[in-house]
Amino acid sequence: MHRLIALSNPRAGQAFIDYMASRHIDLRMMPEGEGQFALWVVSDDTYLLEVESELQAFLKDPNATKYQSASWDMADTRTAKFSYSSPNMMNMVKAKAGVFTLFIMVSCIIIFALQQFGWNNSVFQLLHFPENQGQSIEIWRWFSHALLHFSATHIIFNLLWWWQLGGDIELRLGRTKLVQLFLFSALFSGLGQFWIDGANFGGLSGVVYALLGYSWFIGWLAPERGISVSKPIVGFMLIWIILGYVQPFMAIANTAHLVGLITGCAFAAIDSQFKFKKA
Repeated sequence: MHRLIALSNPRAGQAFIDYMASRHIDLRMMPEGEGQFALWVVSDDTYLLEVESELQAFLKDPNATKYQSASWDMADTRTAKFSYSSPNMMNMVKAKAGVFTLFIMVSCIIIFALQQFGWNNSVFQLLHFPENQGQSIEIWRWFSHALLHFSATHIIFNLLWWWQLGGDIELRLGRTKLVQLFLFSALFSGLGQFWIDGANFGGLSGVVYALLGYSWFIGWLAPERGISVSKPIVGFMLIWIILGYVQPFMAIANTAHLVGLITGCAFAAIDSQFKFKKA
């Protein structure tokens, strides 16, 4: 599936869906929250250029006769009825998250639940960053530390940003890109934090900062990819890093944040030099 655009008027979106259906091209509309509804191309990407071209024409004149006629013609043959009511929380989460985004979220939640129900030490000992030669051959440890969280605030903050930034990247650039970012940023941010403070750390924050850096730089260097992040958000997250360094008594993995951010920026700088192919 390929995301086309988000509209605030679902009836207009349905009109465009009907018109493309009359041309045997399947589109779907999904709620995204905050009154926005995304249009997705379900058909083969072979039709993508045709759909995008027609979308531009539709946006210029959505009341054109051909769109209204298509809605009348397709009304009796629609296989799905779209609800215009506000989406529930679960639908909102799924609409903005791909399979890998959801997998990491669920994994973090399950691990956090186990920690809260008496297995905190056992879970930490199993998943923490490798701290000796024997543990270094346990490959999962280089990445699994990112799934550990130590408070409700910690996991909520990280998962909200992971869902927001990671979901956009997976849906627009593909699952492979998000997996790459997760693995590399978990590895490098973990190495950086271990070098400074040892293995007593965990959390998705380093990965989140990598996603922030990637979204920030790819939006600047290759805006046609459709990924961006607002300047106020970038400013807030950078200030958070600075606060972590000037408040040494705060239990924050500052080095992981900084290394993650640099990793994401570097990834975007490299990606911007190559032709994009969604995978």
